[in-house]
This record gives sequence, C-alpha cells and structure tokens, in this order.
Amino acid sequence: MFRRRQLAEAIAADVVFAPLALDALTARIAERAGFKAVYVSGGALGYAHAVSEALLTLTELATATRHIVSRSDVAVIADAGVGFGDAVHVARTVQELENAGAAAIELEDQVAPKRVSHHRGIEHLVAAEEMAAKVENAARARRDDALLIIARTGAVKNESFDAAVARANLYREAGADLLMLMPASDEQCAEAPRRINGPLAVITSLDTRRAEQWRELGWRLVIDPFTAQALTVAAVSDAYRRFMQEGATGTDRQRIAQTYRSLADLAGLGPLYAIEDATTERRE
Repeated sequence: MFRRRQLAEAIAADVVFAPLALDALTARIAERAGFKAVYVSGGALGYAHAVSEALLTLTELATATRHIVSRSDVAVIADAGVGFGDAVHVARTVQELENAGAAAIELEDQVAPKRVSHHRGIEHLVAAEEMAAKVENAARARRDDALLIIARTGAVKNESFDAAVARANLYREAGADLLMLMPASDEQCAEAPRRINGPLAVITSLDTRRAEQWRELGWRLVIDPFTAQALTVAAVSDAYRRFMQEGATGTDRQRIAQTYRSLADLAGLGPLYAIEDATTERRE
C-alpha cells in the first residue's frame, strides 16, 4: 500500500508526528493541517467507548482503522496493545489490521490479557524473550514488508533504563522496525538513540519538543494520543456544564454555525454531491 511506503520513507528521512484520530473526520482534519500520519490509540478508543483499553476487541480496533483509511490519505498507526493474546493472537491481529489498511502496528510488552490497572500506572511486563517471540511472529504474519512493526517496552518505568535498552535491542533483532520507549529524563532521551540499534518512537505531547529538537536527538516518530481527546473533553464538558448552571453554553453561536457548515467539506462530501447531482432529478 502506498501509504505504508510513504510512512516508512518519511520516518527514514525525518521525524514524523502522529496525532490522535479515532475517526475519519479527525484524520481528515489532521491531514488538512499537514500531518502525514495519525494514531488510533487503544487507550483513547477505550475511553471513547467508556471502557478500558484492556476490554477492547480486535474488531473494534480494526473497524476504527478501516474507517480512517477509507476516507483519508494519512497513514494510520494502530495501537494493538498486547496483540490481544499470545504469539498466535498477535499473528491474527497483524493480519486483520493489515487488511484494514494500517501502515504501522504497535505492540507492547505488558502481560496478556492486558490489565485495566495500567490506566493507574500499574503495569506487569512479560519476559523479554516472550515479547521477542511475539514481535518475530508479527513480522512474519505481515504480507506487505512496508507494514511497520513498532515494539514498545514499558521497562523504563517498571525495570530500568538499561533494561529498556536491552529489551529494545532484542526486539529489533526479532524483527521490529521501530522501537518505542518512554524516557524518564532528558539524559535518557539523548542517550537512547545512541544505545538502541534502530529507529525510535515515543508517546508524548506534541508540545514537548519542536521538530528540530527531536531531529537533533535522533528520534523518528513522535505520537500524541492525548491532546485531541483532552481538548474535546474539556470544551464539551465546559459548554454542557455552563448551560446547566447558567442557561447558556457561553460559546460563540456564529462560530459554532460556521464550523458546523464546514463539516461537509471536511468530511469530503463534494464528490458525493456531484454523483447525486448527476444522477438524481432535482426538484425546486
């Protein structure tokens, strides 16, 4: 798929930023802003369904991915969590997400089934060798070599930075295309690219560093799974609360109407209008 090769080439050439998108409309907004990729976050998708990421199904993740791929040209990075099980389940997960059009699939080294308490910062990691086997089978399961496998480790927090480096290098040897970890300091952020034998990805806010700073440090993929959902929740919560307390949302009605009128264009309804105009009798 062209988008997969575009993403792989972009990451090889420069740092790529991927904001959150759980639906096609948000992905089209990101695309219009100039982003090359978006991230379907398991955590955010779980919150959107008012459940934990640990309770999501592969079908729900694949459906969200498929909707975005079908209506936008950005590359989709799908957060597959622990792959929905052991190495056999990981193979199926890769096949389904590849069929849905994902350009990259992220897998992490927490236990399967994933536990709800990871939202509270309580994580349990599998042995490095077990995760390496899952990565190896994920790489084997893909049919398109351009599909990127991102191996994520939580070892910085749960073991040590040195352990995270060792895990990342092991996962690279097993076939991962990118290695993801969460440095706990600026020193670790600078040291990781020097000690890990592969391109690095991180989850953080878009506002943590500017592109040139990430570039100088040597990181290739920066994913923000927080900002879009947090902004939406804050804005909607405030408007609804103010209406119930004050009788009005406090928003600019003209701006709301203007934004609403722009949705048809954002959603790409123009070609659909053209088909309808050409095939449907218009009644005045």
